[in-house]
Amino acid sequence: MDELSYRSASECLAALRNRDVSSLELVDACIARIEALNPELNAVVATDYDRARETARAADAARANGDALGVLHGLPMTIKDSLETAGLVTTSGAPELRHYVPEEDAVAVHRVVDAGAIVLGKTNLPIYAGDWQSYNAVYGRTNNPWDVTRTVGGSSGGAAASVAAGFVPLEIGSDIAGSIRTPAHYCGVYGHKPSHGVVPGRGHIPGPPGTKSEADLAVVGPLARTAGDLQLALDVIAGPDTLLRDGWSLSLPASRADRLSEFRVGYWLDDPLCPIDASVRDELEATIEALRPHVKLVDIGAPLQLDRIVPLYVRLLMGVIGGDLPMPLRAMARILLPYYAFSDRLGIPTDLVAKNAVRGMLQSHTNWNRANEGRTKLRWQCHALFNDIDVLLTPIVPVTAFPHQTGGNHLSRRLTVNGKKRPYMDHVCWVALATAAFLPATSAPVGVTPDGLPVNIQIVGPFLGDKTTIRFAELLAEVRGGFQPTPSLDR
Repeated sequence: MDELSYRSASECLAALRNRDVSSLELVDACIARIEALNPELNAVVATDYDRARETARAADAARANGDALGVLHGLPMTIKDSLETAGLVTTSGAPELRHYVPEEDAVAVHRVVDAGAIVLGKTNLPIYAGDWQSYNAVYGRTNNPWDVTRTVGGSSGGAAASVAAGFVPLEIGSDIAGSIRTPAHYCGVYGHKPSHGVVPGRGHIPGPPGTKSEADLAVVGPLARTAGDLQLALDVIAGPDTLLRDGWSLSLPASRADRLSEFRVGYWLDDPLCPIDASVRDELEATIEALRPHVKLVDIGAPLQLDRIVPLYVRLLMGVIGGDLPMPLRAMARILLPYYAFSDRLGIPTDLVAKNAVRGMLQSHTNWNRANEGRTKLRWQCHALFNDIDVLLTPIVPVTAFPHQTGGNHLSRRLTVNGKKRPYMDHVCWVALATAAFLPATSAPVGVTPDGLPVNIQIVGPFLGDKTTIRFAELLAEVRGGFQPTPSLDR
């Protein structure tokens, strides 16, 4: 059944409807591929194969009886291990949750299951979804299907690897600092960070199990091998949670355009705060050139600057996660705080991202309110920007998938950009705008470097313009990029 491995979710669902394949056959094919290839990748970390096969048999019986279970009827999936799954261990990579088995599904998981999807297992991530690499003390390290010596990214790294390796056609991940967009880029698949508030986050860890409140900045969204499958999944998981649904409904606007020629496309590939490695830059520039004959390209100039957006975003991010960071990192922050204050008084340059991360970890609520006001002004600025363009194309991160680097911490690790060492925290820079301003952002494959590593572009749209960014990603594949099977797996 290897011919099924790289079919899209939509193609699998069509084959199921046409009785070309049964749900049980599809589930068995996915399980066989996971069992064959996962030992080298370690993307799928907890499995539920017996229940999956039982559910598949029931799905096939329902179809035989003419009963439709939902738009995902009989489709196998995996789920990021930060999302609670009833009856299946959910650790979020934390040793203290090694044996935690939720009694109910996270909202997004419930919705895909209610639509007929079949959960085969959970995918790996960093502890508490807190890194751009996927490794933890419970399950170990996940390796990239393109090159097992390199990272898959994080925190939805196992999710991206599972889709890239042909284990499943669809995944549900989460994103607060590029955690869908970055792994999609490192693994060459599609990922969508929805507009904030569109998909309920209840049932996501962190916060602690049982958390009812929605986290600032954080979203839940899909990963897939086609842009159309992102929309398929988003239509299932989007909508108000229980406390809101009696009075609120969600009707995302249609895409602003349906053909490439109708799109007004802004692009922003340069910023001195976060230079882009030439290997990535070449693929992004080639994408702009490929689009030039087909769209109205708008060089947006410099209405946006990372040195204004990133400090604001990092303050807000640390307002969400700063209190839960490891004690050694918080202790380091307390030591560095007076150093940064002293440096500012003397005019000594310091790393902007690290400085604001330290201040954000230890900020007062008053300072958080100031950052929130800055965020609201940024949202109004973006509202004006998207009157002139429909989508904005940017990098996601400055590098391709890098060799595993699990020693040290976020402040001590380094990325290599154009032969020079750069801060590991550069991961936050290009994802900051969409997250801070609550905007939708689609990560779409656009090429492969001469070294054989995938490159994605980030497609940012207006607030609630999720269908616009996904539709543009779908059309972009007609002229540039699209998913490519990993050449090392099927030799």
